Amino acid sequence: MSLIARIASLSNRDRITSVGMALTGAWLFLVLLFWLLAPGGGDGASGVARLVSLVGVILPVALVWTGVNLARQLAELRAESDDLRARLSRLRGEAMRGEALPGDAAPQDAPQDAEPEPRPEPAAMAQPRAARVPAQPRPRADARADDRAGATPEEPGQPIAPVTLIQALNFPDGPDDHAAIEALRAALADPANSRVLRAAQDVVTLMAGRDIYMDDLPPHPARPDVWRRFAAGERGSAVAALGGIHQPEALQIAAAMMQEDEIFRDTAQHFLRHFDGLTARLVPHLDDLQIAVLADSRSARAFMLLGRVSGVFG
Repeated sequence: MSLIARIASLSNRDRITSVGMALTGAWLFLVLLFWLLAPGGGDGASGVARLVSLVGVILPVALVWTGVNLARQLAELRAESDDLRARLSRLRGEAMRGEALPGDAAPQDAPQDAEPEPRPEPAAMAQPRAARVPAQPRPRADARADDRAGATPEEPGQPIAPVTLIQALNFPDGPDDHAAIEALRAALADPANSRVLRAAQDVVTLMAGRDIYMDDLPPHPARPDVWRRFAAGERGSAVAALGGIHQPEALQIAAAMMQEDEIFRDTAQHFLRHFDGLTARLVPHLDDLQIAVLADSRSARAFMLLGRVSGVFG
């Protein structure tokens, strides 16, 4: 949760607590007033009568604080929900504004600009992991792609190089990851690639809201020939090794989200379809090393996790 949302939640909880204390004080004052003003003083009351009186005093207080506790939890959940919706709306708004810019209109250091003007699209793609910085940067995709390609940023209208697309699928590690930002900008210029990247962004953001981070899910690598068989259309046990995410907690949470959250289920199925089509287009043009880099990208990890939960791999 963002700092602003947490402050709002704590403020609501403080107000709810104040109301609970006021109700409790008012009730205890009325009870004391009744005992002081009641005729007879209650000296001849039986044990059962005293017990009933004691329950009558304590039960309303317990009900008040039960309601206070539930209201505080509801306020916190509502603040988290509002914060997540605001983050998603902000990401989509920045993405739409980024598309309206020419491909070379924004300077490379635009993500470091202090003004709150629309940023390039890649800065928005880096947002899903802003709440949690990986323990160590993962430059493997960047370094391998540069070693194998040595290519300059893609020119508008030119087919994107496979290594550039792989780099984009891993998303930038932050606003200073200029190489990945340029790769992401180039990949977004192609409508088919843009659909895959936006779908991947959506599922990664939603799962991060449930504390599932792709950097925490290192997959068990499948052999490159398994990826090639999947890209060729094989399904079932022949490609079961692609479900390489085995962390029980992540699998359990993802399965629960697929079953209980209709929005997430639709988003995940949309992502699975587009990533499936991407593998059919991309994998036949990759060598073994490039397939290994693709399989280790954050988008591929999300595909492995959701594909295993959905039974895509048999």
